[in-house]
Amino acid sequence: MDVQYFLELFLGGLTRGSIYALIALGYTMVYGIIELINFAHGEIYMIGAFTALIVAGVLGVSGFPAAAILVIAALCAVIWCAAYGYAIETIAYKPLRGAPRLSPLISAIGMSIFLQNYVVLAQTADFVPFPRLMPEFAFLEPISHIIGSSDLLIIVVSGLTMIGLQAFIKRTRLGKAMRATAQNRKMAMLLGINADMVIALTFIIGSSLAAVGGMLVASHVGQINFTIGFIAGIKAFTAAVLGGIGSIPGAMAGGLVLGLCESYATGYISSGYEDALAFVMLVFILIFRPSGLLGKPKAQKV
Repeated sequence: MDVQYFLELFLGGLTRGSIYALIALGYTMVYGIIELINFAHGEIYMIGAFTALIVAGVLGVSGFPAAAILVIAALCAVIWCAAYGYAIETIAYKPLRGAPRLSPLISAIGMSIFLQNYVVLAQTADFVPFPRLMPEFAFLEPISHIIGSSDLLIIVVSGLTMIGLQAFIKRTRLGKAMRATAQNRKMAMLLGINADMVIALTFIIGSSLAAVGGMLVASHVGQINFTIGFIAGIKAFTAAVLGGIGSIPGAMAGGLVLGLCESYATGYISSGYEDALAFVMLVFILIFRPSGLLGKPKAQKV
């Protein structure tokens, strides 16, 4: 076995797995609280990339350095996507909170299609080049054939973001309110927790994480298109189910496992099976372990 090639595939899988995990957190947080699959979440990821592109273009013309452009574009993408997340929850999901479960699901699919077409009309249907904003780290030059600066930055930023989210959920009052609402929304409301505010906050946080992922991937790949959110969303959803939908550590683990599996399948089998693998894994998970790797089966009330 070529150890160098194996390590290269491992680090590549860790990079893509980190992005899947960031997006999967949005799916699993929303499902954990209101048991809804937000199929528009992938489009938020795509809008985050386009927002960062627009901001980066304006700042680049103004003569800002690349490091400043990266930070400011990321902040603008996070704020803009957080607003989108709040608006989507308020317009498409909140009015249907007491409706049959199929109604918000259809609303989520409709919102996904709407956002795709909205971006096509507002921007373009073609692939658009994205500037390389990632800094170059000199200490990586001897091993640049194994891991690049952008890969390292994606892994580090994603890891720190996920650790920060876990600390927020476990340590803060808002995080405890989110856990209480996820466990029993009606009881949480009886105890004085504003469930509507908690749900809106969940959409805001999830959308912000998707925006970070969208900007990092766009700068890493070098181009974006209105369709990037669909495949990324499906794979992140698969990662959330793999880890255990509703489990935050599960979403992280599921994203990393899926990224590594894709990387090794691409390296040792064929790149043509890269996207198909996510769907195959989803089918097997639903058949043999519907609760996921770290999820717990829910007891049926009778």
